[in-house]
Amino acid sequence: MKLKFNTGYFLLTIFLFLIEVFIAVKLEDIFFVRAYLGDVIVVILLFTFVRSLMKINNQTFILGIFAFSCLVEFAQYFKIAEKIGFPEGSLMYIVIGNSFSWVDILCYAAGCALLYLLVKIKDSRQEKVSLD
Repeated sequence: MKLKFNTGYFLLTIFLFLIEVFIAVKLEDIFFVRAYLGDVIVVILLFTFVRSLMKINNQTFILGIFAFSCLVEFAQYFKIAEKIGFPEGSLMYIVIGNSFSWVDILCYAAGCALLYLLVKIKDSRQEKVSLD
């Protein structure tokens, strides 16, 4: 792990964040997008945010993101946001969440799998370019 700012990942982070805000604000009535697609995108957002600040082993980090996402989801099962005292509707209450779902874990897994494939494709293209 090495601190190193990456403009490309930073711009992608901003773009993905804006997509997440758009989903939350404008597409809240479209169940599939709000409930599932947002969870797939959020793990990619976490990846791009950290990668915009540091160089890190991608495969290990993707696994770590999945573990972190599961940890947050299980915290929802135990109603951690309420127990900590965050008022319903507050930013931290929304970020931590309030309802556990196995489907959310599947969405995180799908997002991490997609992320893994995208990273592999990017790495193979960079490898091919360096060989030419």
